Amino acid sequence: MRFFIALEIPAESRRQLEAVQEGIKRIIPYIRPTNPEKLHLTIAFIGEQSEQMREQLVEVIKEAVWDIPPFAVTPAYIDGFPSLHHAHTLWVGVKGDIDKLFVVRERIKDGLIRMGLEVDDRRYIPHIAVGKAGKLKLLPFQETELEKITAGRFDSIPVTCIKLFESIPEEGFHRHNTLAEVPLLSEDI
Repeated sequence: MRFFIALEIPAESRRQLEAVQEGIKRIIPYIRPTNPEKLHLTIAFIGEQSEQMREQLVEVIKEAVWDIPPFAVTPAYIDGFPSLHHAHTLWVGVKGDIDKLFVVRERIKDGLIRMGLEVDDRRYIPHIAVGKAGKLKLLPFQETELEKITAGRFDSIPVTCIKLFESIPEEGFHRHNTLAEVPLLSEDI
């Protein structure tokens, strides 16, 4: 199974991000938007592993969030990997209670290491991938227009659980199935 751990994006936030994707498409017509149903904020990509690891991965998530109360993040800006000006992937970064997201991420990484799994040591930037750009070479006017797209238009995304997903290849794309949902402490945001 191909596993990843992520925050699922609620329907209202997906609609707001879909509007961002439409705006990006007007500025960069060749962008390939991410299917709105697949929008998520990855905490850890685990990759292809035995199905028997599923329960261990759920335990890693439980250990990572045992004392974390619900929190919120808010989409805030557009950027890209490896950089906005030469992006192959465009994404929307988040602000808000990202300190809690970083704590959860580090604890999950520690748990994956204890399981003997490789972890991504690149700097973690909480983001929601919104499209593939190929070999984008952003022009100054396009950057200005991208900044306008995200200006003050997002509701906060409540984070009340962390999910374990399976990514299944299907006709050149991937389908995402929720395998487990681990709730955060039951306090009000």
